[in-house]
Amino acid sequence: MKLFDVYPVNDITIVKANGSAVWDDKGQEYLDLYGGHAVISIGHTHPHYVQRLTDQLSKIGFYSNSIHVPQQQELAAKLGKVSGKDDYQLFLCNSGAEANENALKLASFHNGKKKVIAFRKAFHGRTSLAVAATDNPKIVAPVNETDNVLFLPWVDLDALEIAFQTHAISSVIIEGIQGVGGINVASAAFLQKIRSLCDEHNAVFIADSVQCGYGRSGKFFSHDHAGVQADIYSMAKGMGNGFPIGGILISPKFKAVYGMLGTTFGGNHLACAAALAVLEVMENENLIANAEALGNYLMDELRKFPQVREVRGKGLMIGIDLPEELSHVRKELLFKHHIFTGEAKPNVIRLLPSLALQKAQADQFLAAFKQVLENAQQPA
Repeated sequence: MKLFDVYPVNDITIVKANGSAVWDDKGQEYLDLYGGHAVISIGHTHPHYVQRLTDQLSKIGFYSNSIHVPQQQELAAKLGKVSGKDDYQLFLCNSGAEANENALKLASFHNGKKKVIAFRKAFHGRTSLAVAATDNPKIVAPVNETDNVLFLPWVDLDALEIAFQTHAISSVIIEGIQGVGGINVASAAFLQKIRSLCDEHNAVFIADSVQCGYGRSGKFFSHDHAGVQADIYSMAKGMGNGFPIGGILISPKFKAVYGMLGTTFGGNHLACAAALAVLEVMENENLIANAEALGNYLMDELRKFPQVREVRGKGLMIGIDLPEELSHVRKELLFKHHIFTGEAKPNVIRLLPSLALQKAQADQFLAAFKQVLENAQQPA
């Protein structure tokens, strides 16, 4: 049997990892500034994380939600404390797409309405309704198509007002910082307007925090920079540092009903152990503050390069917008300087490293980036 070939892959096989370093099967070390799509939040194979999972696995790895799983309540308490959302409720699932799917469904249960506002360049996942709210027709199958999702221009207050006047809106789903879309930051004024319109029209504000949440922006949720409270926060990626887990934080105004939401694997013992380890390390090592400080440093330094069109982001979620003639930079960083970064089309390099990234590693990247840009200016 062959694999279903849907991933364009680099010809690299990673066999070992530690912190922000990974090694391939030939012994070559790489600096990881992408963390497997923003998943590695506290660093690869962090000893506390490994110990937490090992200890849990030696006791019980899984049972279903038909019995008490004390680790779920422990996780809810810790998550409430670290996020500052103590009065919210937690529903655990397995992925970001599933988190957004449940958020959109819960919103519709709550107000009985169908229309969803999403935004141009949005990415919310690949499952049925999550992909329908994703602005990429190539990954929306005919069976996923629906007229219940309205795509509005990014940060357009007038278009937002008109949509609420014209339609019975169930929910607005928005990434505080668009990831796949190119590291586009939602303005505080725009997020505040969404909050006020949702309040006025009995709609639900869904803060998609799958990539931009969990401390990456320098606050626990990137939407917190706007000083607003969403009704539902969706989470995944950095939540388990590589162990599959997702969840939604749900405002106290939502009433739970048996059977409303459900999952087989969500909130299992191992997943909770992984998520608890992440929060404990984040707290003990002050990683949110590190993300803010190191992110500011990197963005300040990157803005000094005249070849860079724009640097966008917050904390350790950074987009470097390059002109077409520098479209080769990401590949050169990987294959010549052994540094993993990500991309967003057409020519944006995405930096999504561990929140435990060190300044020396940031400087290593900046030196390599400078060398690549200098070499690009030299005549062939």
